[in-house]
Amino acid sequence: MDELLPALAVPRGDGALDPHSLFSGQYQEIWLEVGFGDGGHLAWQAEANPRIGFIGCEPYVNGVAKLLQRIELAGLGNIRIYQDDARHLLSRLPAASLALVFVLFPDPWHKKRHHKRRFIAPATLAELARVMRPGAELRFASDSADYCDWTLQAMAGHPGFEWTAERASDWRERPADWPPTKYEGKAIDQGRNPAYLRFARVSGDEIA
Repeated sequence: MDELLPALAVPRGDGALDPHSLFSGQYQEIWLEVGFGDGGHLAWQAEANPRIGFIGCEPYVNGVAKLLQRIELAGLGNIRIYQDDARHLLSRLPAASLALVFVLFPDPWHKKRHHKRRFIAPATLAELARVMRPGAELRFASDSADYCDWTLQAMAGHPGFEWTAERASDWRERPADWPPTKYEGKAIDQGRNPAYLRFARVSGDEIA
């Protein structure tokens, strides 16, 4: 696995980065997962969608090691790994280059004075709106009711996104193409009910 990471690592730096250049094959779209944890969800999506190129961001070594094990066991060739904060990567991507973004069970930073550290924030949403193509989807999940409320308010305040839910089951129930994560299972076992929020990137010249 130590030999595998250099071949799959997204190079760090400040320069512009074409995500398609990271892959040797031709892929229809690029999907991004922010904070992939143990890599279970990312590996599942990559295996289920072999014509999609995936970039997974995770700064923690243990999570990267677990994902590498999954990649090796399943023989997955459509995943690349950015071992750092996803916000650093977003600033390097070209406009309208992502078709789907996953932000699943991010750190909720419960203390009010730490809320500014949350991934969902005005500056990050501005970057996501820039790099997501019109019609792209953002999937967010959390077992923190406060963070879900925070996210809904932030999204409602940004003209580049709209919440796609039409009924309660749209956010209470996880869709079939959205596999569970290890953290999600722990949350449910401890009596916390996750919410599954989906947002569409709104098209329009007025969106920066």
